[in-house]
Amino acid sequence: MEAMLKKELGTSMLKYTGYSGGGCISEGQSYDTDNGRVFVKINHKSQVLNFVFVCITCTNAITIKAKRMFDGEMASLDAILQTETIKVPKPVKVIELDTGGSAFVMEHLDMKGLTKYSTQLGEKLANLHLHNKRSLDKQMREQQTVGKGAGLSEMPLVEKYGFHVATCCGYLPQGDYTYQVIILQENEWQDDWVTFYSRHRLQHQLNMVEKSCGDREARELWSHLQLKIPQLFTEVEVVPALLHGDLWGGNVAQTTEGPVIFDPASFYGHSEYELGVMAMFGGFSSSFYAAYHENVPEAPGFTQRNQLYQLFHNLNHWNHFGGGYKGSSLRIMKDLVK
Repeated sequence: MEAMLKKELGTSMLKYTGYSGGGCISEGQSYDTDNGRVFVKINHKSQVLNFVFVCITCTNAITIKAKRMFDGEMASLDAILQTETIKVPKPVKVIELDTGGSAFVMEHLDMKGLTKYSTQLGEKLANLHLHNKRSLDKQMREQQTVGKGAGLSEMPLVEKYGFHVATCCGYLPQGDYTYQVIILQENEWQDDWVTFYSRHRLQHQLNMVEKSCGDREARELWSHLQLKIPQLFTEVEVVPALLHGDLWGGNVAQTTEGPVIFDPASFYGHSEYELGVMAMFGGFSSSFYAAYHENVPEAPGFTQRNQLYQLFHNLNHWNHFGGGYKGSSLRIMKDLVK
């Protein structure tokens, strides 16, 4: 494998630094190369990853190509990097290994837990979420001006919801065991956010619940909730925002220069979506929220929509781990249909 990495990276030196990390799906190691230090996420097992999770009431199997998983992560990092708003590891290359599986090479960052950059994280995340809106507003102003000036971002302006590739989400559930669960997110472009979120997030999850568990209460609640969802957006303007997509506390860190986010599952969606999982697992201080909302103020109905966004993550956990997440999923649905 090291010979292949040398060839693909065009380096004569590939020296293991002694730094490693990862989860049950992919392992990670850092190497010194001719072009600097890199971090390599590797899945040796096979090009196709098969995960089967069994609970009392259901069994789900997910099959994902390792390369497709890494392609989605690379596209996510590249999109965030282009905004120049918040630090992420620079993606380098996805490599299919001749021994089976794939590797994802990215910039190595000396990271540790976030302790002193919460305010900066709030400001920078807000700038990430506002980047596309600011670009759209700038384009509109220049179109209304005779002899419009240059200087628009090279990033494409996005007026729909979705992403140009499939992306994958990783989660850490509660309990004594640590798993990283993969779920492929469908990112087909939609003109309307409510349609995108209802169809490509909630409906997809509930379809898996129906297939695996056939839960009648969930089915009945969803028949009412999907009619209620549009009402939650009557007082808010939703502009496509580039999201990290899985910003729980384990995907945030810091370097000596400031905050870093990593392991993204990006797409263009409602900025409030990002805050759903953040509220579920903690790890974000009041200074973070104050700085974020100073730039992106809470809109009317924020609390109910935050519940709606947490519903996706609870359903996702229910589909893979069962148990307590059924109760939390149904409870959120009941609260929302009141």
